[in-house]
Amino acid sequence: MGCRQRALIGELFRVVVVDGRLAVDERRRLPGRGAWLHPGPECLTKAERRRAFPRALRDPGALDAQAVRDHVAGGAPSETAPGHPRGRTE
Repeated sequence: MGCRQRALIGELFRVVVVDGRLAVDERRRLPGRGAWLHPGPECLTKAERRRAFPRALRDPGALDAQAVRDHVAGGAPSETAPGHPRGRTE
């Protein structure tokens, strides 16, 4: 999404909107529209600079991308965003 290069699905991770925030969908099972992103920080930077997340996910508001930044930086893994009924944050 950020760099606009094609890749195999196994090389990308899925991002969805949960409660106005971006969440990394590790299992690729969360409901809603998803966007696919390369795991490198340059792809995330390009996506944020182009404001691609609201457009790709069809969400008109500003989205908090901290969970995605943490995932790309190798931070604490999270299956879903806080507040999701089936999710938990570790």
